[in-house]
Amino acid sequence: MSSSEIPAPAAPLKPRRLKTPRTILALILREMSTTYGRTPGGYFWAVMEPVAAITLMTFVFSAALRSPSLGTSFGLFYASAMMPFQLYMQLSGKLSNALSFSKPLLRYPGVRYTDAIIARFLLNVVTQIAVSYLLFSLIIMLFRIETILDLPTIITAFALAALLGLGVGCLNCYLITRFPMWGTLWSIITTPMFIMSCIFFIMEDIPSQFRDILWFNPVAHITGLMRRGFYPTYEASYVSVPYVLCFGLITLALGLLLLNRYHRDLLNL
Repeated sequence: MSSSEIPAPAAPLKPRRLKTPRTILALILREMSTTYGRTPGGYFWAVMEPVAAITLMTFVFSAALRSPSLGTSFGLFYASAMMPFQLYMQLSGKLSNALSFSKPLLRYPGVRYTDAIIARFLLNVVTQIAVSYLLFSLIIMLFRIETILDLPTIITAFALAALLGLGVGCLNCYLITRFPMWGTLWSIITTPMFIMSCIFFIMEDIPSQFRDILWFNPVAHITGLMRRGFYPTYEASYVSVPYVLCFGLITLALGLLLLNRYHRDLLNL
């Protein structure tokens, strides 16, 4: 064979571009179809669940109290604390099951455990923010509430709730997958969270000895910060953004460290 007939060496295969975003998008679509596509109504129930809860709380407490601790609208008072609380709870709960939910897909070499976490994080953040926007708009327009919204404060509260949910969810993702009993224990530990997160009241309404204990609950800082954004006269002096930020970053770093070290072992459990 002459030198002119020698075939040229094959060009090296180029890595597929945008591989990670495409994987994350595919996981998001799968999550949407499994979470909201299997029941009639789909996303309608994502909106109706907080609406029903806030309506019930408004009806019960308005019958016993003349006015809430802040303002005159029970609906806005409860929604301003419940929506960031729900964002945290949804994220921490969904992310804690990210590995077990996507375990069949994570066995493919092109899918990483971080893809499953990012997909669930993005979908739930977008969903909860959209639901919150609709709910707040409905309450303000329906009851004709005149208030000056502090948007930077409101955005900060949602961002802290998302960070906290991400950190606790990643840490629990390892603990629950590695130690299934931890899931039951965590459910028991967090049962009083709905009460301890200052949804029905503000921190200033409770005695100081209990206030010092509730201060260590980072979610209480988030709900207080959110109410500061809706009520211009409410200072919420107890709120510490650095505390919530450190709590979220520490749990996130520890969770990612454990998952990065042991995620292959967890897939074989």
